[in-house]
Amino acid sequence: MPTALQLAEGHPALQDAVRRSRTLLHRRALVSAGVGVVPVPGLDWAVNAALLSRLIPKINREFGLDASQLDQLTPHKREQVQKAVNIVGKVLTRELLVAGARHMGVRLTSQQVAKFVPVAGQAAAALIGYTALRYMGELHIKDCVQVCLAAQNLLAGPSPSTALSR
Repeated sequence: MPTALQLAEGHPALQDAVRRSRTLLHRRALVSAGVGVVPVPGLDWAVNAALLSRLIPKINREFGLDASQLDQLTPHKREQVQKAVNIVGKVLTRELLVAGARHMGVRLTSQQVAKFVPVAGQAAAALIGYTALRYMGELHIKDCVQVCLAAQNLLAGPSPSTALSR
């Protein structure tokens, strides 16, 4: 299974968007790891959901797929992007959280259990929190790359806000 960078190969602007998105993702995953150490049941679930709900729109913006950016497109280009989203088969919104939460349920449950084991359990909980958020974010970045490629609306230049209008 190719990574987002491998999918974006040959498209420097898309590769830059992947790198910028991964930087955002890494920062949020570190926060998730920090919260994973706190031995309060359920806190990490709430924080991870909040982190993802704020991160997904930022990643969309990096690829020119934010709702306000899409509204600026011509009707034809907007239709192309919508078709690309349908081809990829994922909606680039909070629905990702629901699907991802189901997928990550076992990991997050084991994270809750691990918190109650002193030191090693808290370290494991932090690692699980970090990897869970990274995994879900990477899936979303990959979906964004696939949408951009399918719509043939590659980023042009350093300004992601005008990505799809070119």
